Amino acid sequence: MTQFLPSSIRNLPAIAWIGLLSLPMLSACAGGGDRTPYPSLAVRPVEKQGFAEPVVKPVELRPDPALDRDIAGITDRLGTVEGEFTTAHDRAEASARAARGQRVGSDAWLAAQTDLATLDEIRARTSALLTEIDDRAIARAAELKPDYPALTKLRARAAAISERQAAQISALTASLPTG
Repeated sequence: MTQFLPSSIRNLPAIAWIGLLSLPMLSACAGGGDRTPYPSLAVRPVEKQGFAEPVVKPVELRPDPALDRDIAGITDRLGTVEGEFTTAHDRAEASARAARGQRVGSDAWLAAQTDLATLDEIRARTSALLTEIDDRAIARAAELKPDYPALTKLRARAAAISERQAAQISALTASLPTG
């Protein structure tokens, strides 16, 4: 093919050949026939409003007597469960002290394991109360109602009690012989 080209073109480097061959393709991009109107790059009215967060009116919190009764009932049950745990923990701690130095499967070790099972059962009831509190909060959120401060406070208290109980059970379990 190059035999038909003049010698000045035949001696061009490869990069020049690529440029020459791409000229017809680039001319197609020139868009002589494209009449599409493109949007202006000028500032639009919405961009003049600024990016500050809108002012939100505080939501008026209305008393909820039914929820207040539920919160009082759950608070009483939480106090009862917490007292039971404290009593059972003291007993389990004494059993764990007696089991230290004993072999696994001894009477003292079995008594300590039984007391730990009792603690775990009481902690499960605390966890169930926490779940009940969460269910109340979820129901309020589903109705698009704001957080109820007494419910939020009770949830924080129940969560702290549950975490403390779990830590105490773990500490007693770790103090027992394992093998």
